[in-house]
Amino acid sequence: MPETRPPIDLQGISLADLGRLVAERKLPPVDRWNPTHCGDSGMRIARDGTWFHDGRPIERVAMVRLFATILRREPDGSHVLVTPVEKLTIAVDGTAFRAVEMTSEGEGRDRTIGLALDSGDALIVGPDHPLTVVPSPTGPSPRVVVRHGLEAELTRPVYYELAELALAEGAHPPGIWSCGIFFPLGDEQ
Repeated sequence: MPETRPPIDLQGISLADLGRLVAERKLPPVDRWNPTHCGDSGMRIARDGTWFHDGRPIERVAMVRLFATILRREPDGSHVLVTPVEKLTIAVDGTAFRAVEMTSEGEGRDRTIGLALDSGDALIVGPDHPLTVVPSPTGPSPRVVVRHGLEAELTRPVYYELAELALAEGAHPPGIWSCGIFFPLGDEQ
């Protein structure tokens, strides 16, 4: 089954239109599929977002986007690729996705933030997609919840853009508002 959904582009799009596009995207109901575990997929998502199969990078971007739609995180923290008839483990070095671009409308409590992911999807930071900063082996890791237990780590430029907005608004502790919720940007250690 070929992946036919084009990636969402944040350029020149309002957050209202982004919300509509996100709502219209139909993803497989992986949260409702519970087949027997079949083994290991031989796949890995590297910390930088590169997908590998049997140690070789997957170069077809559409194939990676397709696999991303059937990815979920299990309650034990492991990641799996799941279809109605099989479930295969996939290794994930950090987070499954990266937030690679952001857009913002409004100021302070009235701000809304949209993020584009390296999977071609997008989201709006808020109650369904909270932003956190968690400790990691490489230092504080700013992350946003995507879906089905999956997270996206914010790339450095996106995090700096958020931090710049937070510092300009002078909140203490430094943080950012989106959809009426305040998200601290400091390490929660």
